Amino acid sequence: MFIELTDHLRCPEPHEEAFLVLLPDRFDGRSVREGTLGCPVCDRRFALRDGVFDAGGARAAVEPTRLAPDAIAALAGVNGPGGYAVLVGAPAAAWREVSALMPGVGLVGVNPPEGVADEETFSVIRAAGIPLKSRSMRAVVLGAPFGGDEVWVREAARVLLPGLRVVGEGEEAAPELVDLMAGADGVWVGTPRR
Repeated sequence: MFIELTDHLRCPEPHEEAFLVLLPDRFDGRSVREGTLGCPVCDRRFALRDGVFDAGGARAAVEPTRLAPDAIAALAGVNGPGGYAVLVGAPAAAWREVSALMPGVGLVGVNPPEGVADEETFSVIRAAGIPLKSRSMRAVVLGAPFGGDEVWVREAARVLLPGLRVVGEGEEAAPELVDLMAGADGVWVGTPRR
């Protein structure tokens, strides 16, 4: 896990948003490979192994994505370097290609397909939601089935910076969650309602 991303991690427990405190055991350059993340509010602790933050309750990404890397980059609408974009499910498998199309933007894969590993420029999280700070991400791409799941759409809307985009594969997001910009062939894009 990229060390700077740890500033954006939050406890997944249902209490006021709290940052996680990192106690690193092993680094590899700017990547934390082993360690413990702890919540100062509820005292819950999470292991960081092989660079992966496992918050528990992860849903496996087994459905393939229809989104090519160039479509992911275009629909996400991230212009210029800095910050992070989140790829949930199968789109995370294309992180290298997406990274080349969005230089200088950190990528976070949540529940990527089996075999997609944490690397120096790509951080992996396994969780039942998106355990990242509210209003901190530049884009969220929800592969199927996550893009058609209201819980995941709500999480994506929560973590996005105001006015930025969430892309989903699946049934269009509820209008009370997302202002839809466009949708076709089971893919939609919009901005979170605030």
